[in-house]
Order: sequence, then C-alpha cells, then structure tokens
Amino acid sequence: MNKLKILFMGTPEFSVKVLQGLIDHYDVVGVVTQPDKEVGRKREVRFSPVKELALKNDIRVYQPVKIKEEYKDLLKLDVDMIVTCAYGQIIPKVLLDFPPYGCINVHASLLPKLRGGAPIHKAIINNYPRTGVTIMYMVEKMDAGDIISQVDTPILPTDNVGTLHDRLSEMGTKLLLETIPKIVSGDIHPIKQKEEEVTYAWNISREEEKIDFSKDTIDIFNQIRGLNPWPGAYAILDGNIVKIYDSRISNSFFTTRKNGEIGKIYEDGIGVSTHDGEIIITEIQFAGKRKMRVKEYLNGVDPQKLIGKVFE
Repeated sequence: MNKLKILFMGTPEFSVKVLQGLIDHYDVVGVVTQPDKEVGRKREVRFSPVKELALKNDIRVYQPVKIKEEYKDLLKLDVDMIVTCAYGQIIPKVLLDFPPYGCINVHASLLPKLRGGAPIHKAIINNYPRTGVTIMYMVEKMDAGDIISQVDTPILPTDNVGTLHDRLSEMGTKLLLETIPKIVSGDIHPIKQKEEEVTYAWNISREEEKIDFSKDTIDIFNQIRGLNPWPGAYAILDGNIVKIYDSRISNSFFTTRKNGEIGKIYEDGIGVSTHDGEIIITEIQFAGKRKMRVKEYLNGVDPQKLIGKVFE
C-alpha cells in the first residue's frame, strides 16, 4: 500500500495538511497547483501553500493556467490515483479517467450541501448547525460526484472560519487516509448525491463582506465570525472603512436608535444597534492600523464621543 502512486491537486492552506498526510503514507509523484501570484505594490511573486510544501519535499510541481488545455504532461506520469483538494479548476474528463483507482476529491462540506469554493465561510454565515468533510469521486460538474465517505462536526458558537478551517482540514486528512485503502481494496459503496438537496457556497464577494446593521443580530454575528480571520467583515464609520473581526450578542435593545448607531460602550466592546437588538463589536481594525481588541482601542479614545455615531 505504501507504494501507491498519487498525483495531488490543491492550492490553499486547507490542502496542506491533506498533502502532508499523503506524503507521509504514499508516493506523491507530482503536485498540480494554481499559477504563482504577484501581490502587493512591489508585485512580489507568491507561491501557493501547496507549492511551498511540495518544493520542501522535492516533489515536481505543475502549474497549468488552464488545466483543460495543459494536461498532456500529466498523462506521462505513472499514477495510480489522483487526489484533489481545493484545487480551483475543473478537471477534464481525460484526467478523471486516467488513473486506475480514479480521481477523488476532499471537499469541506457535507455534500450535496455547500458545493463551491467557500463552504466553510457559508456554513457559518448561513447558521448551519453542523458541517463536515466529504470524499467523493470527481466528475466534470463542480462537486457533483458520487460520495465515498463523510465525517461531520458541530459548528460551535465559538467557531470562526479559522477554527473551523483547521478542524475540517485535520478531519479531512484523517478521513482520506482511512478511505484510500478501502478504494484500493474495493470495500466502498459510493452513493449518488441527491440533486434536490443541493445548496451552493460561491466564493465570497465584496458585497457579502459589508455588514448591514438592519439585519437581525444573529445574522450579523454569524457574518462577522463567518469572515474571520479572512477576508474580514467591514462597515463604514465617519467615511472610513473599518474591519470588524469579532463580536458578541447583547441583550440590550435601543428602540430610539438607528440601525448601526453606537448606543453603548462596554468594557470589552462597542454596542451597535441592529434590527432586533444590539451587537457588541469586540475586535476591530481601522485603515492603516493593526487589528486590535476593542478594549485596547478604547484605552486611547474618549468612549463617550463614540455614542451616537453610525456605522453605515
């Protein structure tokens, strides 16, 4: 079993633990990841987290701009199985049919729920009580293949994208390593996804990052933690963008306040009126400043001058 030859396809941090698990147990003959990106004002080249791990382990890296057109070199590899995890491109059928043990995917949701590129964010934002990881066979349609195995976990009130991301990455790695031997031995019973139960988790748009304080408090609370630590929710205060990373729900309700109006200052946060109550902002970042707990921020300002200001 240790000599099973695997071609891995993945890009972001979520995929790193999965790749490391495969490196520890199998022969990873190649890694396919998205092309390098230029970031910042200096246009510095940044490798994907998966590429960095592959290079540290002397694994050959492939970075096709369009894998549907640039796959021929991959067909020259001696591969038993392809494993994908948050790769970011639709894989052509010629590659899906290439390895004898098939092409399988590690997806961070309980499919058919939350197909798409942001399942962890949307599970929290949409107030799902549970989520998980699915191992499935790849098909040309996004996240639509037959389910091989699944594992689930509750979404805790204390979870944010960062904590849930790390937990699901570990769970997905463990599930994958348990599933691969069963695929090789034929001890699996894949099931088709129920199309009537499909929901989608499209990538987060800029519009989805902006907080609308006319919504219910629980929805704002879930939006904030569903975007923490990346990309971060935001609102406008005094004409400036303010990133909001953490919050808690208050029992207060100011009937005379506008939605988004600062109504009360707490020891650990700023109380902001919502449609049905108040959200207390506890971690914040102003433009050009570092992220900080609101308790620290309040030490450097006159808290009473914040009363009556409105987040837009």
